[in-house]
Amino acid sequence: MDKNKLQTYHFHFTDAEKHQIIQEMLSTQATKQAIWKKYTGREEEHGKIIKWMRQLGYDAGISFRRFNFESNLKSMAQKKSERTDKESDKGNSEHIELKRRIADLEKQLKEAELKAIAYSTMIDIAEKELKIPIRKKLDTKPSKK
Repeated sequence: MDKNKLQTYHFHFTDAEKHQIIQEMLSTQATKQAIWKKYTGREEEHGKIIKWMRQLGYDAGISFRRFNFESNLKSMAQKKSERTDKESDKGNSEHIELKRRIADLEKQLKEAELKAIAYSTMIDIAEKELKIPIRKKLDTKPSKK
């Protein structure tokens, strides 16, 4: 096996260094993992920082988590607001386009109704003047041949 893989690194920090690490994490809103990696070069911190916070009198359970939760809420609200603005602009243009389409369809419907009235009037006049039935009777059956 590789000798480096078997080696475990144990980091010893003084209380002053622990305070410095905790203060940096709290003041920069950085994650525990990011701070741990900065000071140790390792990815996982296995709860050491929280343990130090408890030992040194920090309120690790409530204020730390609430602090990150509140900042996450603000960030999420800001992102949602940005998305809503974009969707609103997109929605407004879609809304305008739909209104335009409705107006166009209403105009086409009005023209079709006028054409139907004109066609019906033309047939009425032709039937009266020429004295011939043009419209098919509703109760007629097709002729058998």
